[in-house]
Amino acid sequence: MKILMYVLLLAGSWQAAASDEVMIERGKAIAIAADCAACHRQAANNGAPFAGGYAIDSPMGRIIASNITPSRQFGIGGYTEQQFADALRKGQAADGSYLYPAMPYTAFQGMTDDDIHALYLYFMQGVKPVDRAPEEQTALSFPFNLRQLMWGWNLLYLNTQQGEKQAVLSDKLNRGRYLVDVLAHCSTCHTPRNMAMAEDQSRYLAGSPLGGWYAPNITSDPSGLADWSQNDIATYLKTGHVTGKGQAAGPMAEAVEHSFRYMSDDDLQAMAAWIKQVPAIQSAQAVDSARPAPEDINQVIKGQGDQASLANSSTTDGAALYSGACASCHGREGKGTRDNFYPSLRQNSAVSAVSPGNLVMTIVEGIHRQGSDADVAMPAFASQMNDAQIAAVSRYVRYQFAGIESPLTAEEVHNLLSGGEPPFIIRYVNWLMAGSVIVLLLVVFGLLRLRRR
Repeated sequence: MKILMYVLLLAGSWQAAASDEVMIERGKAIAIAADCAACHRQAANNGAPFAGGYAIDSPMGRIIASNITPSRQFGIGGYTEQQFADALRKGQAADGSYLYPAMPYTAFQGMTDDDIHALYLYFMQGVKPVDRAPEEQTALSFPFNLRQLMWGWNLLYLNTQQGEKQAVLSDKLNRGRYLVDVLAHCSTCHTPRNMAMAEDQSRYLAGSPLGGWYAPNITSDPSGLADWSQNDIATYLKTGHVTGKGQAAGPMAEAVEHSFRYMSDDDLQAMAAWIKQVPAIQSAQAVDSARPAPEDINQVIKGQGDQASLANSSTTDGAALYSGACASCHGREGKGTRDNFYPSLRQNSAVSAVSPGNLVMTIVEGIHRQGSDADVAMPAFASQMNDAQIAAVSRYVRYQFAGIESPLTAEEVHNLLSGGEPPFIIRYVNWLMAGSVIVLLLVVFGLLRLRRR
């Protein structure tokens, strides 16, 4: 009898261990879909996974991603599963302090209990602990350093119904909605923000500025993805490019590299199906790029703007700069290569967009993207061109290949590289604080008068 009980206990333990292994693998897949590695990667020390230190340049300042390895001293090794869930869903750390919404808990609050359990097991058992803190810590200026203020913000803007299944949707659309809105948190970049920097859900996925970049409209409107098929969207997520339609750069390239290229085709198709049925919301229309080139670049003096001498050149002749820095890959006529390894600039969403932001940021930062089919690299020209030169070559490319006469200036380039136009709450924070103090004083004065009466 004792032997039988011992065998049963061993069998139960084996089944529990096997079940945990399955959940850990599921948790790893969830971490990939949620793109945890993109932000919580370590900036130094050989880039240890999830060790933190990556700087997120928010309008309030630099927010440093924390160590989320199972280190008990420096990471989340001491978190209970409930504390882990509270961090994901409520934006509240184990010590009770509030997280900033650079951590997308406004999306993750819709995660299912099973997914949180699997993710918890993965981080506690499937991730190697890193016993050191990030070299830099978040230090925002007043009043944004007061994390207690997030209590009121959360009260206003946390949507606790976000992740619930909708009976009117098919299983595929429910899965796509869960991936897009919750795990992949697409809305945090692609939805415009209101004055309090919360997502404006009335313009869901209609496009939004993103630290100098612009996350485009991905609704079914002609200014968004109306001419993209479901397969186009799934392919773009998997590879980072669709010929004649788009090339992922900046934050989107990071999402492809760290997350989307590892996801299953079924999940990517579900995401694409959900995005395709999102109601159309109009944003600024892109300019028709079919206009013929207004200038013959072959008339540019050969050798002028040679790439090797760009760093020492003071020219602001856009054609010369293009000839030296861009033509060797994209071609003198901007047609790219036949295999699209070097993409065309004549059918390029960054070139033909109303805002020049993505073109400017691509020239400055280059492209470094690993998709499922290829590694793509475009050199960054930040150290070779000054703001005036970046403005000049951007103006030339937009006029030459998209027919857009852009009045882009060096000052506007500098503004984009500094994070773009600051949001309302940042521009007027001093006035808002002064107004709050005045209102508080008026309330106190009124209460004192009532007490005297």
